[in-house]
Amino acid sequence: MAAALPLSPVSHQLCRISNRFWYNAMTPRFCSPVSSPCYIGVKGIGSSSQLRARHPLISSAASTDYLLHDVGATVAVLSGAYALVLLFESLTKRDVIPQRLSRKLVHILSGLLFALSWPIFSASTEARYFAAFVPLVNGLRLVVNGLSVSPNSTLIQSVTREGRPEELLKGPLFYVLALLVAAVFFWRDSPTGMTSLAMMCGGDGIADIMGRKYGSYKIPYNPRKSLAGSISMFIFGFFISIGLLYYYSSLGYLHMNWETTFTRVAIVSLVATLVESLPITDQIDDNVSVPLATILAAYLSFGY
Repeated sequence: MAAALPLSPVSHQLCRISNRFWYNAMTPRFCSPVSSPCYIGVKGIGSSSQLRARHPLISSAASTDYLLHDVGATVAVLSGAYALVLLFESLTKRDVIPQRLSRKLVHILSGLLFALSWPIFSASTEARYFAAFVPLVNGLRLVVNGLSVSPNSTLIQSVTREGRPEELLKGPLFYVLALLVAAVFFWRDSPTGMTSLAMMCGGDGIADIMGRKYGSYKIPYNPRKSLAGSISMFIFGFFISIGLLYYYSSLGYLHMNWETTFTRVAIVSLVATLVESLPITDQIDDNVSVPLATILAAYLSFGY
C-alpha cells in the first residue's frame, strides 16, 4: 500500500477550497419567494418536492407579517394625526394661538406628516390602502360632524373658518380626500402625489399665513389674493416639494435626475401658484384646484 504523502500548506488550502466549492454546488438551495436570502445546506429542509410544498407556507407567513406590520403602522399614524388635532384644539382653547393660525398649522402639518409617514408601512402592494385608511377615517369624522350627527365643537373651531359645521364638508373634507388620492393612486414611488401634497399643504398653507401678515399689495386680477401670499406659495411649495423628493430618493423609493428635477418642480410650483391666485375660490375650493392642477402639471412633467 502506497504511503499518503503530507500536503503542503498551499495544497491543503486549495483542497479545502475545492471541497467547499463542490459542497455548495451539490447542496440544494432553498429561496423564499418573499425574502431574498437563500438557505444553503440547511439541515432538515427535505427534498425538492417538500421545498415546493412549503413555499405557500412561507408566503403565507410573510403575508401575515406584512398585515401585522401595516395594521400597526396604521394605528400609529392614525393616533399621531388625532394627537396633532387634539394638540391644536387644546392650544386654541387656552388662547395660546389664535383659531385662524391653529387651523392653518393643522392644514400644513397634518398632510406633510402623513406623507412623511409612508415609509413606515410595509413593502406589500396593499400597504397604500392601509395608509389611505387614515384620511378615510378622518373624512368620515368630518362628515359625521359636518352633518351635525354628532357635532364636536372643538373640532369645528379648529379646522373651519367661521365655526359652522357645514364648513367641514367643504375645504377640510376636500383636503383629506386629496391625501387619500395621493396615497392610493401615486404612493411613495411617484413624485406626482408628493408634489401635490407639498403644494396643497405647505405652499397654500404658508401662503395664507404670509398673505394675511404681509399682504398689503393685492394681485390686480384678484383683490382677495396678495402678492406676498403668491410669492410665499411658490417659494415654500418649491422647497417643500424638493425636500419630499429628496427624502424619498434617499430612502430608495425614487430615482431622480436632479439636473432636471429642480426645473420641473419650479414649473409645477408656478402652475399651482397661478391656479391658486385665480378668482375662482367661490366656484372651486383651493383644496381641490391646487392638488388637481399640481397633479396634472407634475404628471406631464415627470411622466409618472
